[in-house]
Amino acid sequence: MERTFIMIKPDGVQRGLIGDIISRFETKGFNLVGMKFMAVPRELAEKHYGVHKERPFFGGLVDFITSSPVVAMVWEGEGVVGSARTLIGATNPISSPPGTIRGDYGVTIGRNIIHGSDAIETAQTEIALWFSEGELASWESCAQGWIYE
Repeated sequence: MERTFIMIKPDGVQRGLIGDIISRFETKGFNLVGMKFMAVPRELAEKHYGVHKERPFFGGLVDFITSSPVVAMVWEGEGVVGSARTLIGATNPISSPPGTIRGDYGVTIGRNIIHGSDAIETAQTEIALWFSEGELASWESCAQGWIYE
């Protein structure tokens, strides 16, 4: 099964959206295999956003993600990376249709509620950055037979 990394950002936590966001992934049929409610150390934030290190907004990203707790999660399921991106919506909430997480809750690009891996390879890298293998619990929901052929 494919896995993806999802993070509810500080604005999603502060606005009390954790339960609703988790519910959307559960309702879709994905399995939660890892979750942490945590304050993000600056070093971890800098590694996570390392691809943007040379961009002018890098410091702001790091400051924001370390400003308040986040919920880091690993979800598992067939096609979970692409499906999660669809559930999340476009990076800019204004471009996200209603029904997506960002379309329903986001207003500005700088406070867009949630992060999701954009590719399988990125997901593997992000999962390894945020979780050790021992922190992930592979399991099969009794609903799997009703979700997958």
